[in-house]
Amino acid sequence: MPDPRFFTPAGPFTLAHLAKVAGAALRPGADAKRRFSGVAALADAGPADVTFLDNRRYLKLFAETKAGCCLVDPRFAERAPAGIELLLTDKPYKGFALVAQAFFPEPELVPGVHVRAVVDPSARIGEGTRIDAGAVIGQRVEIGRRCWVGANAVIGDGVVLGDDTVVGPCAVLAYCIVGSRVLLHPGVCIGNRGFGFAIDPKGHVRIPQTGRVIIEDDVEIGANSAIDRGMGPDTVIGRGSMIDNQVMIGHNARLGRGCVVVAQAGISGSTTLGNYVVVAAKAGLSGHLTIGDGARIAAAAGVIRDVPPGGEVGGLPAMPLRQWHRQTVALGRLAKRKGAVDDQ
Repeated sequence: MPDPRFFTPAGPFTLAHLAKVAGAALRPGADAKRRFSGVAALADAGPADVTFLDNRRYLKLFAETKAGCCLVDPRFAERAPAGIELLLTDKPYKGFALVAQAFFPEPELVPGVHVRAVVDPSARIGEGTRIDAGAVIGQRVEIGRRCWVGANAVIGDGVVLGDDTVVGPCAVLAYCIVGSRVLLHPGVCIGNRGFGFAIDPKGHVRIPQTGRVIIEDDVEIGANSAIDRGMGPDTVIGRGSMIDNQVMIGHNARLGRGCVVVAQAGISGSTTLGNYVVVAAKAGLSGHLTIGDGARIAAAAGVIRDVPPGGEVGGLPAMPLRQWHRQTVALGRLAKRKGAVDDQ
């Protein structure tokens, strides 16, 4: 259960209200007026909690859960234990996310500029914005309405933030234009100079990085991730993209809409991702590649060639996912066979 020192739930809410929030249907005979006070996992939920089932491997837990309500695909409704209310939907995880948001909305923003913040007189601060202690706001910065700049964050000269954007503590932003409803977690570094230089035995020669980072609306960037500004073209993060902690994105890279990049992945300079590409944890993409719409990159893959739209690749070097799995199985069998021979 959520620790009350940190999380105070809203509610309680009736089953009918939660069905409306989740876009789900009530099971026939459900008690629409029954009230619930929180959310929890299948194994931990009690009679006042809402839970969900989104994976067949948890059907046994579903059959044994003590939850009072569960969001579930209609195909599995008959496996429900006695006494539980069901919210029927073909997208139970999304429905649960919406219900959880209802119980735990974002904390109310208290506007104001802390006395220990440093704000340049030329900066423009939107109505309802909050700037915490130790934050530094540079010259000609434009911050939209209802933004939140965390403690010790640095917003460099000329940076623009759209409305309802959150900049976490100790984040550093420079040479960037940031859209609305963007969430930047603590320690994010946006707009650092790109890793560009001419290699020379007498000493490498840095190339000026005169581009920007453009972050479109509704993007989330995790803690301690870094996105370099472009050399001339801009580095672009497309609308609705989700970037995890400790991700590195190089100069001139371009991500399309709705991309997902998981922890410790690295995208080299001038590589372009289409819309809704998924890059799993610790994958590495070399430079100047084109990754098509809807492509999926497996964890720890090393991608050195373009990936077509809808392609799925894994391994090092990356190859079509099925081929990688076949090679892994064949290698395992070969190793086992060799081990048997060596033991003789």
